[in-house]
Amino acid sequence: MSLRILRTDIPDVLILEPKVFGDDRGFFFESFNIKQFEEATGLTETFVQDNHSRSSHNVLRGLHYQIRHPQGKLVRVVAGSVFDVAVDLRKSSPTFGKWVGATLSAQNKRQLWVPAGFAHGFLVTSDSAEFLYKTTDYWHAEDERSIAWDDADLNITWPISGRPILSTKDSQSPTFRKATDLYS
Repeated sequence: MSLRILRTDIPDVLILEPKVFGDDRGFFFESFNIKQFEEATGLTETFVQDNHSRSSHNVLRGLHYQIRHPQGKLVRVVAGSVFDVAVDLRKSSPTFGKWVGATLSAQNKRQLWVPAGFAHGFLVTSDSAEFLYKTTDYWHAEDERSIAWDDADLNITWPISGRPILSTKDSQSPTFRKATDLYS
């Protein structure tokens, strides 16, 4: 199998490591193969949308989620590096309110599976980063919500000193407690 799965502290969030074939000419790997994904993870997901973003150093995007149309996300970095975070918002889960983080980079070629029912965000740790993600549902602007990146209850250990660069929307995000009171 050319896909290795690494478990995180939240069992449903997975790190995927593809087998990379490289020599002095460069490298090759399958960035996505549904059969290998299903065999390696035991998941049967349908991806309906691919997204691509580029951000500068210290840009933090998130923590985003959708309420009526939760999205599972398979995320990866094709240029640069990010610290990627998933926060469990599933109230019935034993890991509700817990987070996991992983470094994703063009160099390590790792991918992170973030299941539906999680908030997701990332911090660019290189000069810039290009971030790709597949989603299991479409983006619905009216359903999108966010949680403050620096929420005291979540206590995420972002690898940054000082404040990140945030969008206006992300700088006005509510706390985890306020956000999850509204989340069903």
